[in-house]
Amino acid sequence: MAYVIGSACVDIMDRSCVEECPVDCIYEGARKLYINPTECIDCGACETACPEQAITVDRKADPGHREDNQRFFDVVLPGRSEPLGTPGGASGVGRVDAGSPLIAKVDA
Repeated sequence: MAYVIGSACVDIMDRSCVEECPVDCIYEGARKLYINPTECIDCGACETACPEQAITVDRKADPGHREDNQRFFDVVLPGRSEPLGTPGGASGVGRVDAGSPLIAKVDA
């Protein structure tokens, strides 16, 4: 079971969760943060650190956000030539100047 960051993070991105994550699995998109479900070790440190209460376990997360979180890593995002996949840590990737399909529709 991994964790999912929901809509409360859109355009907020406090990043307290990033500081607490022991495995560097929280990636920064253009408008919100995303947890790589393959890299997440299910420790829960991110959930307790989030002041926006935007993080929840995937089985309790909104299905749309759970699927969208996975898409951030599995589909080719705007401006990229291939899916992000599982790069092995967010710090090596840096900010991904794109968003997942669901978040891209928020202003559409």
